[in-house]
Amino acid sequence: MPSVAVKLYSVFFKFILKHRLQNRIDNNAAANNDVVTSFGVTSRPDEESITASNPSFSDGVATKDIHIDPTTSVSIRVFLPETCLGSPEPDSKSRSRVTALIGSDPRRNSYGAATTDNVNDNRYRNSFNHRRNSYGSCNVDDLALKSDNGVYRGYAPMGKNCRKLPVMLQFHGGGFVSGSNDSVSNDFFCRRIAKLCDVIVLAVGYRLSPENRYPGAFEDGLKALHWLAKQANLAECSKSLGNRRGGGGDMKKSDSHGHIADAFGASMAEPWLAAHGDPSRCVLLGVSCGGNIADYVARKAVEAGNLLDPVKVVAQVLMYPFFIGNVPTHSEIKLANSYFYDKAMCILAWKLFLPEGEFDLDHPAANPLVAGRGGPPLKRMPPTLTIVAELDWMRDRAIAYSEELRKVNVDAPVLEYKDAVHEFATLDMLLKTPQAQACAEDIAIWVKKHISLRGHEFSY
Repeated sequence: MPSVAVKLYSVFFKFILKHRLQNRIDNNAAANNDVVTSFGVTSRPDEESITASNPSFSDGVATKDIHIDPTTSVSIRVFLPETCLGSPEPDSKSRSRVTALIGSDPRRNSYGAATTDNVNDNRYRNSFNHRRNSYGSCNVDDLALKSDNGVYRGYAPMGKNCRKLPVMLQFHGGGFVSGSNDSVSNDFFCRRIAKLCDVIVLAVGYRLSPENRYPGAFEDGLKALHWLAKQANLAECSKSLGNRRGGGGDMKKSDSHGHIADAFGASMAEPWLAAHGDPSRCVLLGVSCGGNIADYVARKAVEAGNLLDPVKVVAQVLMYPFFIGNVPTHSEIKLANSYFYDKAMCILAWKLFLPEGEFDLDHPAANPLVAGRGGPPLKRMPPTLTIVAELDWMRDRAIAYSEELRKVNVDAPVLEYKDAVHEFATLDMLLKTPQAQACAEDIAIWVKKHISLRGHEFSY
């Protein structure tokens, strides 16, 4: 069972959350005649602490904020791990850590990982060599792209051997009504995932309800995916222009480094992504209601197919997704008054998110198992890892959705964590617990199986 401190914090948390949700309902009712602009809000600074971006690798990850759409408030925080500047070398400490991960946890062995008896020093070194060969390497010249104060500037498209990393789109939780991509807890979680998975994390700041109801948040998630595709194409164009410049070609639309530039001379291609992003290995990760968004984006990506080239969604991770339905499951009955997020408060959140007059817990955004949901056949969905908590009332429906995916031969494992509560790996108070760390490591092991260029290689 959760500790006494967690139980007490849960009581306080639910009291504050219920008060906030009720205020939103009252304020929304009073403002029904007002016109809400599409610009919307993506965070509520008065409710949570915000972490400023930091473009230097002070803790192994550099971050920057980008406003990706001039018509709305949608933004992205980029988390770039320092390993983009070179391949990490194995040392005695990391080797013992890998050995411990492989041999100590039976849940990890269920994914086909080797035991300690089968791992010797040569194989370990080979696994790191494979990793470097898969992701590409980086030369000494690339290290000069950091300024004296440690701020990473990016690169010139003419540069060679820039290490390419997979890209992960992350959608935060908060019941569609709160949370942000730059909150202290989300910043900490994304930094952890960026380092463990060795990926570039793009945390999406989507519009919140009730200012912007369904499908606002879902459209913002898809907008972020299209923005990534646009950035990849701009980077490729910049590279082509750079090659033409080297051959004496015309450079009317590019700057001195070969970037495609706007009328003010600013580079239109995001340099961090252009230098190090590999959109052909794109992973979606959604936390709570962000899991609903991730699943929607995955379905739209499958529908778009080659229209999203070079972006390819190779996997998705649904962390305790915010699923619900009119016919209650066993966990929805037994755990209706569970810790932190009980069912009654979550129904209030759905009332604030779904269009007025269309409230239905079997809405396609809420229930993935509803008949006639639309979209592509389940068998075309990408591999999907589902994380559930034993003490979360939403667990049964998430497990049922995973079972439906497995019925059509989609790689869709479920990891259930005992004595865990909703958002046990992402809630501010629980982020530094061993269980939260273990969950992030489990995600990294599974994700690396699908982002490996060599295909399911042993990679750490």
